[in-house]
Order: sequence, then structure tokens, then C-alpha cells
Amino acid sequence: MNRRRFIRILSQVWLGAGLLPGAALAAESGDNRRLQFVFAQIKYRGGDWNPHPLAVAPLIEELMSRTSVEAARARHDVTLTDRDLFNYPFLYLTGKYEFEPFSSDEIETLRRFLSYGGFLLIDDALGQQGYGFDKAVRREMQRIFPGNEFKRLPAGHAALRSYYLLRRIGGARIVSPTLDGIAVGNSTPVIYCQNDLGGAWERDQSGKFINACTPGGEAQRRDAFHLGINLILYAMTENYKEDLIHVPFIRKRLTR
Repeated sequence: MNRRRFIRILSQVWLGAGLLPGAALAAESGDNRRLQFVFAQIKYRGGDWNPHPLAVAPLIEELMSRTSVEAARARHDVTLTDRDLFNYPFLYLTGKYEFEPFSSDEIETLRRFLSYGGFLLIDDALGQQGYGFDKAVRREMQRIFPGNEFKRLPAGHAALRSYYLLRRIGGARIVSPTLDGIAVGNSTPVIYCQNDLGGAWERDQSGKFINACTPGGEAQRRDAFHLGINLILYAMTENYKEDLIHVPFIRKRLTR
């Protein structure tokens, strides 16, 4: 099942049950274009689930200015026990510190979500391998997919060319020049960045970026935005080459 079908089927099921939340139920924006994407962030127990509270809005602004996607401008916060979890084919998990283990029900829910077309972006805001958030993430992913380790994404992976043709991985700092992923069959429903993407996206109320990007400066920040856009489009249309919604944009970029 591709992710576009995942969105359509689950939205129909939950809408029929009267459970679709306000953000997703708003089928049309003020200019009558259909809402296609909602950025959903996971709240968890312990640690710090929200290290960059102002990170999402700048990314969504870039997404809508660069692509054909109509998105909700405000993120939607969810827990793994929320009844509307499956309305959101894209989930974002971030933090700095070690967090409490998920319950057995939460593990099963996330396993189902990721096995049937959902996508999870994990973003380490601390960037210390084997410690804090990274330690907890690896522990929980092993509980969800026992024996299925994170592996480096190859340079030609679809997530790195779903819109921009990416050659570098950005972030507020460069802990790793590559992304890691967990494969399930032919799909990669979990992608892990250790470079603090949210720190690079975050702007204050006046529009000023809050965090410096080191060592690459604004070029590194641009790469972080490009990666965020790519991963959203990958989550929406994993088989993007067969999906017509973004073909004109992809062709345009390939001919530059």
C-alpha cells in the first residue's frame, strides 16, 4: 500500500466514524484548495518532546512556497494512544534527552502504523550518539522491529530525490553526513537524522532564525529545509515517480 492510498483510506474510515479532528476535517483552505498535509508531532513521557516549539511553521511556509502541497500551518500534537493518530501518515519524533519506554500498546500501535504505510521522521536535537535521545530511540525501535537495525540510506534513496536532488544533509549541526533508516519490505517507514533539523528550521516571532548552523552556516540551513520538504513529500507519496501531483515540479528541477 502506498502512502497516498494510506491517507485516502484512513481519512474515509475516520471521517465516517466522526473522529476526524478539526485540522484534518478542514478539507479546503480559504482559497478553496484542498488541505493535503498536516505535520503531526509525537508527545511522549519524560525527556523533552518539544525542544524547538517554533520549528514547524517556517518549514510549512517553505513547503507551500516551493511545492504544490497545501498544508495546515499549525502542527498537530499527538500521543501514541490518540484515536486520531492514523489520520496523519507523517509523524515527527524529536528530543534531546532519554525518555520513558513506550507501553506495550504504544509499541503495537506504532508497529501497525509503520507497517501499513505510515512514516516516522526522527530528529535528534542533542546529537550525541549512544546517549540521551539517541539511546532511547534505538531502544524503542528495537522493540518495534526486533532485529531490524538502522542502516545508512544510500545516496540514490527516493527520500533524497523526492523533490530536491540532495547531496548534503543539513541541520543545526553536522553530527552525521548521512541519514539512517529502517526498512520494512521495500519501504523505509522510519528515517533518522542526528543533525537537529528542528534547530535549523526554528525562527522567532520576528522572523529571525534562533539557532546558528555550524559549521556550514546558511547553506547548511538551506539543506535542512530542503531535506524537510523532501521527507514530507516522501511520506505523502513514497512512489512519487508514479504519482502525477509533483511530476511538473520534479521535471523542472531535473532540467535546471
